[in-house]
Amino acid sequence: MMPKPPLHKSFLNAFRGVFVMIKTERNFQIEVAAFFVNLFLIFYFNLSGADAALIILVSSAILSAEIFNTAIEKICDIIQPDFDPKIGFIKDISAGAVILLAIAAVIIGVIIYPKYIFS
Repeated sequence: MMPKPPLHKSFLNAFRGVFVMIKTERNFQIEVAAFFVNLFLIFYFNLSGADAALIILVSSAILSAEIFNTAIEKICDIIQPDFDPKIGFIKDISAGAVILLAIAAVIIGVIIYPKYIFS
């Protein structure tokens, strides 16, 4: 069994993974941009703590889901580099998790932001 790396190395590895995602994955880049737009809107409209927390939570969930989706897709590509409908199904349902979170995020935004925009 491999020894565990020191704590600071574990954090560096995790952040390296996030930076690789930002550098290489288009959907993640779009989702990071949306996250920063939401951070701006949180401060611009001075959202309540609960509303800000909900926006940050759902935005972070989307980013995390995208990372998991990418990891699943990469594992599938290693296991089966050629087209396989079973692998395609796995990739589709993994992407489905991300799109469901994105739809939920839009709905949450539609519920939260109007009370600040129109007040």
